Amino acid sequence: MPPGTDAPPTREVPPFAPVRVRGGVHRLHRLVRHRRRALAAGLAVTAAALVAAGPHAGAGGQDTGRARGHPVAEPVRERQGTRLVAAPVRIADAATVRLLRPGDRVDVVATGDGGAGEASVVARGVRVTKVPEPVEEGPAAGGALIVVSVPRATAHRLVGAGTTARLAVTLC
Repeated sequence: MPPGTDAPPTREVPPFAPVRVRGGVHRLHRLVRHRRRALAAGLAVTAAALVAAGPHAGAGGQDTGRARGHPVAEPVRERQGTRLVAAPVRIADAATVRLLRPGDRVDVVATGDGGAGEASVVARGVRVTKVPEPVEEGPAAGGALIVVSVPRATAHRLVGAGTTARLAVTLC
């Protein structure tokens, strides 16, 4: 006997009423009503998955040791335990000061009066806290004033350099 000949003959499927699951429509309506909660839960699960993924490989397949979404540049860190003071500094070039905004990081450089002398960095990576409006003080004043946040010892060096040399800034 060939295979499949022992199967019963085919018959027509009888008509029947649709199968309805109790509460199915209500669940859909409840989900639509509370879509903010559903969206928040979805975002929380996605964030947890990204955090659990941890560091990712950088260029060349090397592990960068940095979690996804973190900036590439390392932020300049303030020294812990060092008390910062506000130090006013008169910069020789007033046009350079107009480029600065509070929060900028600058290096303060001292140069000789003749311009041919050596330049030395007095303060590195200091934060500009204030850029006061220029005040008309006459031609003797020259330059423009900025206020930087520095450790006390650096403030003393800035005051000393400001009396013997012209000060300039470079943006970090």
